[in-house]
Amino acid sequence: MLEKKISFPPINEQMDIIKRGVSEIIPEEELVEKLEKSYKENKPLNIKLGCDPTRPDLHLGHSVVLRKLAQFQQLGHTAILIIGDFTGMIGDPSGRNTARPPLSFEEARENGRTYFEQASKILDREKTKIVYNSEWLGKMTFADVIKLASKYTVARMLERDDFTKRYKNGIPISVHEILYPLAQAMDSVAIQSDVELGGTDQKFNLLVGRDIQREFGLSPQVILTMPLLVGTDGVEKMSKSLDNYIGINESPKEIYGKTLSIPDELIYTYFELTTDISNEELKKIKQQLENPEVNPRDIK
Repeated sequence: MLEKKISFPPINEQMDIIKRGVSEIIPEEELVEKLEKSYKENKPLNIKLGCDPTRPDLHLGHSVVLRKLAQFQQLGHTAILIIGDFTGMIGDPSGRNTARPPLSFEEARENGRTYFEQASKILDREKTKIVYNSEWLGKMTFADVIKLASKYTVARMLERDDFTKRYKNGIPISVHEILYPLAQAMDSVAIQSDVELGGTDQKFNLLVGRDIQREFGLSPQVILTMPLLVGTDGVEKMSKSLDNYIGINESPKEIYGKTLSIPDELIYTYFELTTDISNEELKKIKQQLENPEVNPRDIK
């Protein structure tokens, strides 16, 4: 049986699409190498996005990384959505000045159930691989955890900004929080991730994934970070707890009203990160926003 030929666009075209709206690609030259190898061998890359189901609803902030995953998918690569039903019980310490309240396994599973349904508004449901990280993390023995923990130092773990601040301010850091980046890294090992996506606040976790993949004899993943979408208040990153969010599952009327309420200085960013308009159209919008005769409300 002949292997089906995948129609990948040329590398430069892929890179143009991939780089739009991105904060960092680490390292970019490795991504080009992976894409070239993928093109030559007719083999799609494994593109990983992990979501901890701390809440059951997704908003436009989540859609920024989901849309980047969808772009890789449209380029012919394999989109792998990892529902962190196991890591959700730990709670990601990224950007936190206190420990997250842990979820029960049942709560994490229940929240995760609706994630894929909502993400399917952005991803191609038929072509998305969805996995739960309890499949491999739940099988690890205590001996496995000790062996994994031996591959990373406390000093390096304390380099992360949020841990440094908490340590200096005498705010407790639990051992289970230190284990979180290692658990997320094991997700990359389990699915043999080529590229992992995340917000800028995930950079440390994604870099740990590269290190741990090397420890397991795998080619390290390239990491790609996306900006954190500022919420409707124009100040904080979009968050349900701050009530500055636009929910993916909200009614069109709600979405319309909330979109009109965003500050004018966020219009360009929202177009860039949450729409499919072309770069040419983006330039026109920038020009319109700089024109005092154009009402920003009309652009919204």
